[in-house]
Amino acid sequence: MPYAATTPAVAPNMPDWLRARREFSWAAARRRLDGLPSGRGLNIAHECVDRHVRAGCGGRVALRCIAANGLRREITYAALKRSTSRFAAALERLGVGPGDRVCTVLGRTPEFVVAVLGALRARAVVAPLCAAFGPEPLAARFAVAKPRVIITTQSLWRRTLADMGPRLAGTEHVILVRDEAPPMPAGVHDWTALLRAANAVHRIGPTAPEDPALLHFTSGTTGPPKGAIHAHDVVVALHESGRLAIDLHPDDVYWCTADPGWAVATSYGVVAPLACGVTSVVDEAAFEADRALRLLADEKVSVCYTSPTSIRGLMAAEADAARLHDTGHLRFLASVGEPLAPEAVAWGSRAFGVPVHDTWWQTETGGITIANFAAQEIRPGSMGLPVPGVEAAVVERLPDGRVRELPAGAQGEIAIKQGWPGLFRGYLGEEDRTAASFADGWYLTGDRARRDEDGYFWFVGRSDDVITTAGHTVGPFEVESVLLEHPAVAEAAVVGRPDVVAHESVTAFVSLKRGFEGDEPLRRSLLAHARRRLGAAIAPREVAFVPSLPRTRGGTLVRRLLREHAAAPQVVSSGPWTS
Repeated sequence: MPYAATTPAVAPNMPDWLRARREFSWAAARRRLDGLPSGRGLNIAHECVDRHVRAGCGGRVALRCIAANGLRREITYAALKRSTSRFAAALERLGVGPGDRVCTVLGRTPEFVVAVLGALRARAVVAPLCAAFGPEPLAARFAVAKPRVIITTQSLWRRTLADMGPRLAGTEHVILVRDEAPPMPAGVHDWTALLRAANAVHRIGPTAPEDPALLHFTSGTTGPPKGAIHAHDVVVALHESGRLAIDLHPDDVYWCTADPGWAVATSYGVVAPLACGVTSVVDEAAFEADRALRLLADEKVSVCYTSPTSIRGLMAAEADAARLHDTGHLRFLASVGEPLAPEAVAWGSRAFGVPVHDTWWQTETGGITIANFAAQEIRPGSMGLPVPGVEAAVVERLPDGRVRELPAGAQGEIAIKQGWPGLFRGYLGEEDRTAASFADGWYLTGDRARRDEDGYFWFVGRSDDVITTAGHTVGPFEVESVLLEHPAVAEAAVVGRPDVVAHESVTAFVSLKRGFEGDEPLRRSLLAHARRRLGAAIAPREVAFVPSLPRTRGGTLVRRLLREHAAAPQVVSSGPWTS
């Protein structure tokens, strides 16, 4: 059933999608930002911090930081300007300048925010990496990024990076944030001492909108990691999508739960909320359902941007847990990372009084391009409608290199028209791969969807995830959504298993909620439920019970591992999820 738009305490930034889409212009969007003084260009750090201080809002809280042990401190926009200025000045004293690459390997801490914005002030290119990575995935990304500077903590350096030796060749400076007792290792810089010695007054140099700013790595679940380059102009897209897609207002208390190693943590954990002038919660601890509910209540969070993995964690902890905490300030709840099952949309309304709004974007698009908006009817299972200013279509590639838009109801590849300022400028060092991602003025995403008569997009799957069984094309998401309706199911993933007759057999991997046992009666119950809802043609033929599904640290499902296990002589029912 469709869900009516949430009735928030404040009027939505976009009350009428059709009108906003008709009247939108990127020229007007750029005028909503300042640009550097004296016409010196556009810099992300200026729009996120300096602009608000210049407007007299320096006393507003920018970051509300919560340590893993619960200790809490606040950082105003004025204080954030001083810290980012000091770090930019410190980098410049080390000889770091425009175009130099700076890799961060940090957790959810204020130092991560300062490092990102400070490096952008210095006109360096920031590549955030996941602190939970081991030496091999970090080395693979260092090999692409070739950083002059690496910023991490004492403990991460000792555990993961110190013995990498030749794989750090070319890195001139390592900056460590203290999180252990002295001494500091030899040959590195102490973060605190570096900032203390730097000047708190820093003037951002001329920055062209097309100057490179961010290097975001894809998860690399189906191949080596790719580094997508984004320009400073991405701040225009992130400011607009922050206002329109997640409905940020200056008085909001906002929480993005993403890991700093993934694009969402920079785009919607740092840039979009600070560009919109809100107060952002930065929680150092890993996401855990009870802590999350307490944080929503204690910090009076009004807007939360999280992942389906986190939503499923809350659902598994039972919606009744929300009644133990006062989450009444929450007016907008959104999700990103993978398709959101219809049941999760309904669960949000039951648990919090607000539905979960699905959004869609990729590392390459740089920001939200399709979304369910605050004042828009939600159609559970739908990705939503394009953000104003974004031209999105369902297309097919033609043999001559052109692209043909498909009519409503037809399945095809999601394409984004070039001109969206968030769109990546290319994969670092991979010109051929970059060229293959564009055709006829469109960025071709590799995600498949259909669009209904009203323009809503409905996700089908990655191009290589779609299952062909007995002549039918099956999108994994529609099958997974039905399995998640079953009261025993916590998570579900569907892949194709090779079949000599049907080409592929639809195979489901299911993890269960507490209190349920993966026995034969439950297996039969799940298969019967799926057949009733989907029909025998596309319902799963097999169900394997697993303790958990294989995911990257960012929560992305690794279907490759599921396909490998499904292709084995007998479908396994337990991990470990390794190749």
